[in-house]
Amino acid sequence: MITDTLKVFVTVAEERNFSRAAKLLHLSQPGVSLHIRNLEDELGAKLMLRSPKQVRLTEAGEILFRKAKQMLALYEEAQQEIHLLRDVVTGSLSIGASFTIGEYILPAVLAEYAHQYPDVDVQVHISNTDNIVHDIREGRFHIGLVEGSTTVRDVQLTTFMEDEMVLVMSPDHPLAAYKSIDPGMLQDQVWVLRESGSGTRAYSDRLIEEGGLAVKRSFVFSSSQGVKEAAAAGLGIAVLSRWVVRKELGSGELCEVKLKGMKLGRNLLMVQGKDQPAGMALLKFVHILEQYAKRHYADL
Repeated sequence: MITDTLKVFVTVAEERNFSRAAKLLHLSQPGVSLHIRNLEDELGAKLMLRSPKQVRLTEAGEILFRKAKQMLALYEEAQQEIHLLRDVVTGSLSIGASFTIGEYILPAVLAEYAHQYPDVDVQVHISNTDNIVHDIREGRFHIGLVEGSTTVRDVQLTTFMEDEMVLVMSPDHPLAAYKSIDPGMLQDQVWVLRESGSGTRAYSDRLIEEGGLAVKRSFVFSSSQGVKEAAAAGLGIAVLSRWVVRKELGSGELCEVKLKGMKLGRNLLMVQGKDQPAGMALLKFVHILEQYAKRHYADL
């Protein structure tokens, strides 16, 4: 079917590499090359340029890539609607998630989703907030789940949960002796931070800036797990989602200190392309995510 060939083309275009695309599609590399060659012969145009480092799309390839994404989405939507006639949800669902959501919330949501809709093929990519929003704009995922906020305007943003942020540190840290402190006591502290582009880093930066806080020194990690472990080891203080640290707070590996007169929190967001069709697999996922958020927000 032409949809199979278009899926091969889109995968190669996204991966910029024939070998990686072949592995994802469970095809041989010569098989992938044959699909692309047949497509080029049919259209009478060169679609891709190979180099030792990566594959680049030609101008014709860029046009086909955009249209192929739309055609595949519409075909999948039609497929799902037809399957609904016999009350079956099928198809695929690609999700981009920031680290906090992807590692601490999404697994439980997907377990419930997979139990109810076992015929849907689900793929998850975890990265920081900026990368996920960028990929949604490029049409790489059906939906993105991120924390914080974004200045990007050409995407649709919907809050699905409020996230409580907590100030944490090692039990041996001098501030751990207090249950609550004045924000001014955070002056000249050592901070453990996420990398730029992450929603958690944006929140920490805003807290430091709005409080007029001088930072004595900072350590930067590319994952919440790294920040958490560093804070527990006594490297410095950190602000993280309660989802990330609730086990360590319960075990005593980390201590929470509240800031007087301040409630730390942010929104968790669904991000979707404005013109992207929403198939039944996505609609069912959003419903389960929203129900999960209502049940579990009280737990925090």
